[in-house]
This record gives sequence, C-alpha cells and structure tokens, in this order.
Amino acid sequence: MAVSAEQPGDGLVRTAYLVKRLELAVRARLDAAVRPHGLTTAQYTALTALRGVPGMSSAQLARRSFVSPQTMQELIANLERRGLVARAPSPANRRVLGIGLTEQGEAELRRLDHEVDEIENEMLADLDAEQVEALRQALRLCTQRLTTHGTGRP
Repeated sequence: MAVSAEQPGDGLVRTAYLVKRLELAVRARLDAAVRPHGLTTAQYTALTALRGVPGMSSAQLARRSFVSPQTMQELIANLERRGLVARAPSPANRRVLGIGLTEQGEAELRRLDHEVDEIENEMLADLDAEQVEALRQALRLCTQRLTTHGTGRP
C-alpha cells in the first residue's frame, strides 16, 4: 500500500511525520518526568535498556539507546559516578566491560515507573486494549521492516 505525501490543502500527512510528532511529544513528556530525578531522557533510556538486558557493552547499549558510542561513554561515566550503574569484565570476553544496574539504579527506575506509566496511559487513553495491541504490533513490524530490509543495519 503506497502512502502519499502531504500536499497543500489535501489533508494527507505522511505516517513518518506522525511518528516523528509522537516521538517529540513523548520525548518532551519524558524529559519533564526524569529531569527532577537528575536524569536526561537518554540516561533514562539507557537505564531501562539495562533493566531488560543487563551486562551489555557500551557499544550495544548505545545502539539500544539511540546514541553514538562516544555519547554513551560519557553517559555511562556520569551514571557510574552517581552510583546507578557499574561496569565489570564480561564473562564472555574479559576485554569487554559489561554494564549493569546497581541497587540504586534499580530503585531510581522503580521511582520513575509510575510517572512513565502515566505518560503512556495518557498517550493511549483513547484506544481500547485491542487497538493498543494492534498499534504495538504495527510499530514492531514497521521497525523490523526498516531495520532488516532497507539498510541492512540492525
């Protein structure tokens, strides 16, 4: 199915534009939620990624957090100074440092869970459970298509 670009006066808007607008709206709300905790959205994203997959390398975490490896190095150093993450040699490769949440990092995420749940609940408030699942599945499929077919990059 082809999707038309927005033309002046025809009311059509690209789906990619709508996704970007949603991303910006979510980002603004996340920024406001995590800022009082002394975090940036990028730091919060990294912490949640580590919650799901502990022990990732900095490079892996950068890919999952949508930042450059250089930015991730700075971000991890900052989180480590705050006691939210710790690095240790990976069992699979002693030259690679795996990153994990500390107890303090886990506690910080638990404190933020309610606020982030509220943002997501508000975003989805006009959808029923079936529509929410359909949206989630559609987003997964779109992401999979672009990351495995278009550029060959994960």
